[in-house]
Amino acid sequence: MFLSTFEKQLDGKRRLLIPQEFRTAENGAETGIFCFLSIQFDCLEAGGDHLMAEYEAMIEDLPFGDDYRTALEETVYAGQKPLAYDSGGRITLTESLCRQAGLGDDVVIAGLGRRFQIWDRARWEARREERRLLARQAVKERGEAGRLLARSRPGLRVVSPSDGEGGA
Repeated sequence: MFLSTFEKQLDGKRRLLIPQEFRTAENGAETGIFCFLSIQFDCLEAGGDHLMAEYEAMIEDLPFGDDYRTALEETVYAGQKPLAYDSGGRITLTESLCRQAGLGDDVVIAGLGRRFQIWDRARWEARREERRLLARQAVKERGEAGRLLARSRPGLRVVSPSDGEGGA
């Protein structure tokens, strides 16, 4: 899994050191990564073979010729760049990817499980508190939904973060 957040700098050639713990066979990124403009945000989305397999499965579930399928194919397949590591574990981002994602010299690499994102540091910082509040709301709503489910199923125990035992 891609975990943690790293602050890095792009050098003059747009090279970026990918953390060693991200360059593993377990996440399918031991020799390089796939990188494309995020579908959701103004950043780059990247990952290894496992990420591409998830997108491929999502695309294949849609009928050929479906507009959603075509949009995903254009974004994920046509928009992606396979990037190999150099001997120092760096990738070289294309000028186009950097421009599309609005990346400056200072970037943040944010691990998100099966994928990671590359953000302009100022943009990442500007959204961090808003995203934390949204996560807090998600935990609260999921906890409430779990408690309703438990009421409908006697004997089911739902643990919430406020119980001091972890997950919702």
